[in-house]
Amino acid sequence: MPAGVQSDSRLRGMIEAGQIAADPPVLPAQIQPASLDLRLGDRAYRVRASFLAGPTQSVAERLTDFRMHEVDLSAGAVLEKGCVYVVPLMESLDLPEDISAAASAKSSIGRLDLLTRIITDNGTEFDRVAAGYRGPLYVEICPRSFSVLVKPGQMLTQMIFRQGDTFLDDAELAALHEDTPIVNGDPVIAGGLGFSVDLRPEDGDLVGYRAKPHSGVIDLSKLNHYDPAEYWEEVRTSEGRVILDPGAFYILVSREAICIPPDYAAEMAPYLAMVGEFRVHYAGFFDPGFGWSGAGGSGSRGVLEVRCHEAPFVLEHGQVVGRLVYERMSDRPEALYGVDIKSNYQGQGLKLSKHFKTMAPR
Repeated sequence: MPAGVQSDSRLRGMIEAGQIAADPPVLPAQIQPASLDLRLGDRAYRVRASFLAGPTQSVAERLTDFRMHEVDLSAGAVLEKGCVYVVPLMESLDLPEDISAAASAKSSIGRLDLLTRIITDNGTEFDRVAAGYRGPLYVEICPRSFSVLVKPGQMLTQMIFRQGDTFLDDAELAALHEDTPIVNGDPVIAGGLGFSVDLRPEDGDLVGYRAKPHSGVIDLSKLNHYDPAEYWEEVRTSEGRVILDPGAFYILVSREAICIPPDYAAEMAPYLAMVGEFRVHYAGFFDPGFGWSGAGGSGSRGVLEVRCHEAPFVLEHGQVVGRLVYERMSDRPEALYGVDIKSNYQGQGLKLSKHFKTMAPR
């Protein structure tokens, strides 16, 4: 089997081989070009603190130490802002010794400031599954800005499966850009493709949104439903800079339009803390075909989910705030983002999650 991120056809093969199992069985809609969407089970555990199982224990064993109470999700239940929950997933794994996995929040979930992280038995890292892992999967959920109503079967996280050396080094990434441009303008390549923040939009002065501190519950099953003004404050500037407030959550957008060619996938890597008092990283995976010109696009902006840390921080237009790490696919997916599957964010600019109504610009 060729090295790379496993494509949709190979994911189907892993399901048929029992390497990915689920109860009830995996649905076709869960299979994306380079990832598998994971479904919530029917119960959640409110826990005292976030935790990892550690090298010698299972998640179930750790839950006996940290669980406070059980929440029945079968009819829908609210996960409250500021609390930590652990939810068993419907999927489980029996991976070959040469295949590992990694997880990330789906785009719409990251844009809600809903922190989700996969944990496993004997796990020592969040969102990483060791090669050869055999066992159940759990997701830790911590709503940061909004309380959310969830139900069994909802898909908050996605998982990719890697075999062998999948990552492009800087020379390979530069060569890829020469062959198939991966960004408009000159690329900034250093440990991946750097991208910056856009605080000088071509039209108007709206550069982002800031989550309101006291808002209502968001039902994750309701799409194009909520009035953004009830949950978000507009961030406007004519100066090309904004001051981030400690503890606040922002939706901003990249200055660059990004492209992921069909034979590649990408992951947004956490950015180094020494560049500023903020974090840009919630939803991490970009599917093959994102922003690709062959899919009728000319690059898509990357939406930035930004949380400021301890001190106010001035963010300037064009400041590099993150990087995309490109990976080889095992083979070209049968379906591409923006071509063969419903793609909410192809060709996107500054955009909230799909739960909010699209508002005409002012």
